[in-house]
Amino acid sequence: MLKLAVLFGGLSNEHSISCLSASSILKNADQSKYDLVPVGITRDGRWFLYENADPDKVKDGSWEREPGLRRVALSPDRETHGFLPLAGGSPIRVDVCFPVLHGFGGEDGTIQGLLTLAGIPFVGPGVAASACSMDKSLTKIIVDTTGVRQAAYAVVLRPDYEQDAQAAARAAADKLHGIYPMFVKPCSSGSSVGVARADDFAGLVAGLAEAFRWDTKVLVEEFIDGHEIECAVLGNADPVASTVGEIAPTQEFYTFDAKYNDASSALYIPAHISEKAIETVRQNALRVYTALGCRGLSRVDFFCTYRDEEIVFNEINTIPGFTDISMYPKLFAHAGLSYPALIDRLVELALEDAHG
Repeated sequence: MLKLAVLFGGLSNEHSISCLSASSILKNADQSKYDLVPVGITRDGRWFLYENADPDKVKDGSWEREPGLRRVALSPDRETHGFLPLAGGSPIRVDVCFPVLHGFGGEDGTIQGLLTLAGIPFVGPGVAASACSMDKSLTKIIVDTTGVRQAAYAVVLRPDYEQDAQAAARAAADKLHGIYPMFVKPCSSGSSVGVARADDFAGLVAGLAEAFRWDTKVLVEEFIDGHEIECAVLGNADPVASTVGEIAPTQEFYTFDAKYNDASSALYIPAHISEKAIETVRQNALRVYTALGCRGLSRVDFFCTYRDEEIVFNEINTIPGFTDISMYPKLFAHAGLSYPALIDRLVELALEDAHG
């Protein structure tokens, strides 16, 4: 039986979403195959082994108050191959790790680097692919080399903004030819945290102020009027792309609240676009995934314009949401791969990559 560590929580503003995802994984992992080793990371960075974890308490965050939690640290020493109890005791060796950590400290290459040093196989892309996919401005540079169409953009750096916010905003607006609306996004934040729509120059200035609360580098993008669509990719050297799903938020755009708190947002699988457009999305998703050097899994997001079904790349998520309502597992479930079977395949890919 494989000892599967499930890392959840973390320091990022997506902590609560990580707990939702981990809860679903703990519920669905086949415990005849895996000896689960749940390790939760608090918002202030303390690591706890949560033995015999209750998925519902992981889901609502109350796991942190459970008796019997043990402080642990992930050891970079390869002989340990797992966790060291801080209060003493035998090391907790694991065979493979599923880091269900969204955002900072989870998708940015940091946990991947620690797991690589430790010699522990893990689900998802490695250090470089994670770091480049997390930073939207770096993603843009790499996707530019693939020929895949993406939204026009400008990057604003904190020093320029702090020196003269109006000038920094105007330079970004000029690069997008002053055409509103525009979208303002922190370069390295997920789940739409810190994202704002700017309908005029004043909105752009306000959007930059909000985005800089979350990051030191901000992306300003042209508005694409189209379906919001997502494609799940699974695999290492020979990845496969799912069909395409569509998000139909009832709010102005797919905000954090729309993603996780608004039950009226609809998901359509397959997306309400033509078969030709779906195939273009699938092929472009594989091109982006391969160019960034991803392995294991990622969800690649696009727009499909209402006017002429032009496919426009939006972003990539290397540890996509794994909640009960998340698009990634739903897309593969549509193809006949159940949630437990998807976990099995991801573990297989992690071990295959480690041995390859």
